[in-house]
Amino acid sequence: MNPLTAPSRAEAEWFAVGLASSFPDLGSDDGNLAKPRICKGEATPGCKVFHVPRTDSSRGTQVPVAADSFETREGRRGGLKEQVLVFRYKGKFHAVDHQCPHSSFPLSQGIPFDIEDFGVVLSSGLMCPKHDWSFDLFTGTSDRGNYKLGVWEVQLREVGGEGRTISREEVDAGVETACTDKEVWVRRKQRIG
Repeated sequence: MNPLTAPSRAEAEWFAVGLASSFPDLGSDDGNLAKPRICKGEATPGCKVFHVPRTDSSRGTQVPVAADSFETREGRRGGLKEQVLVFRYKGKFHAVDHQCPHSSFPLSQGIPFDIEDFGVVLSSGLMCPKHDWSFDLFTGTSDRGNYKLGVWEVQLREVGGEGRTISREEVDAGVETACTDKEVWVRRKQRIG
C-alpha cells in the first residue's frame, strides 16, 4: 500500500458490470434505454441496472429491466436508491444513479440525447420521461431546478486481469470504441476531503 495514497472508502469500491461487448452502442434515435436492441446477435436491453449496497459493493447484483413498463419503479432489494444504471451512448460508457433525483422515477426508461449549442455537441444528457427533466451525464446537473443526478466513475479493464485501465479522458476521447474485449467497472464518485 502506498502511504501517500488514501485507501478507498467502503462505499467507493469498484464493481464489475460485464464485458464492453455486452452493451449495445446506442444512438440518439433509439428511444428509451431499456428498449431491446440487437447486441451480439441477441435482443438485449440497451442498459443494465445493478443494486449496489453502499456498505459493500462486492455484494452488487443485476436487476432485471423491463422495456416498456415501469415495474422497476418499486425496485427490488432496497429500491432505486442503491441502484446504478450503466449504458453505452455513442461509444462512451456512462454510469448514473437509476433514480431520477427529481421524481424518484427509474431512469432506465429515460432517453439519451446530445446537448448542443448551435449544432455543436457540448455534452450528453438523459431525459426522465415522467416530467421531461434532463440531466447532464458528465456533471449530473439538471436543466431546471437545483437537482443533481449521481454520476459514477467508469473504467475499462483488461479481461481477467489488473491490466491497463482507460482514464476518463480516454473514455471522453472515444478510446473504448475499439476495446470490445474489455471489462466495464463502475464505482460511486469519491468525495474529496
